[in-house]
Amino acid sequence: MRAYMPGMEIRSQDIPFMKMHGLGNDFVVVDERGCAPMVDADIAVRMGDRHRGIGFDQLAIMRQSTTADLHLTFFNADGSRAAACGNATRCVARYVMDETGQDTMTVATDHAVLHARGADDGQTSVNMGHAAIRWDEIPLAHEVDTLQLPIEGAPVATSMGNPHCTFFVEDCKAVDLESRGPVMEHHPLFPERTNVQFAHVEGRNRVRMRVWERGAGVTLASGSSSCATAHAAYRRGLVEREVRVELDGGCLDIRLADDGIWMTGPTAHVFDGVWRG
Repeated sequence: MRAYMPGMEIRSQDIPFMKMHGLGNDFVVVDERGCAPMVDADIAVRMGDRHRGIGFDQLAIMRQSTTADLHLTFFNADGSRAAACGNATRCVARYVMDETGQDTMTVATDHAVLHARGADDGQTSVNMGHAAIRWDEIPLAHEVDTLQLPIEGAPVATSMGNPHCTFFVEDCKAVDLESRGPVMEHHPLFPERTNVQFAHVEGRNRVRMRVWERGAGVTLASGSSSCATAHAAYRRGLVEREVRVELDGGCLDIRLADDGIWMTGPTAHVFDGVWRG
């Protein structure tokens, strides 16, 4: 891997990429619009290695779509696929809107077609769709009450296109994510594994949350996790429909609207490079 310089010769096996992040939740983005596929699970794992590769929480691949302005395919750092990634969707939407001069656009994912638009102060909003709360939609291994799972701590189960397990605790900053996260990610109740959130409510419109992401580990932020946590807190009657979620990397504003869950926050395009792995 080396930094991209204007005029650099690109070999056929090279993979140009962009490095982006949303509140420190970082991504490698590969643009495959109009070209043959360049990235598979094996390459994603090698790219995602923070010591020998580029390093990322998720990898997003931009492809052409017949139902939206573009399609995004997501890989986690361990090479597994994800159907949703909120912060990466916001980052890529901002890039494409800047590229085209549009202020709105649609993004197809393996989960749904999402709507994105510009927001105040250069921020970007994405409608992540409606949360799913039925046990078989998340999915869970068998039927249970998703508002209070039969697990110590009685977490809430939610799907935002990917599964989430949200614990409400006294102080999320005191939770040992490195030990509790992987145990819950692989809990037998979640046959497709799960993202894990630990949150405490600071007011009717504010939640402090930390996250362990499925296939990535501890991350500074997560868009879909923020949506899932806000929705879970609303189901519990702890918050209103507009919630600011404070994460280790910063804040996202979540609005539970009639047409879906809107997530708004900043994005950053850090650098461009070429993968020669």
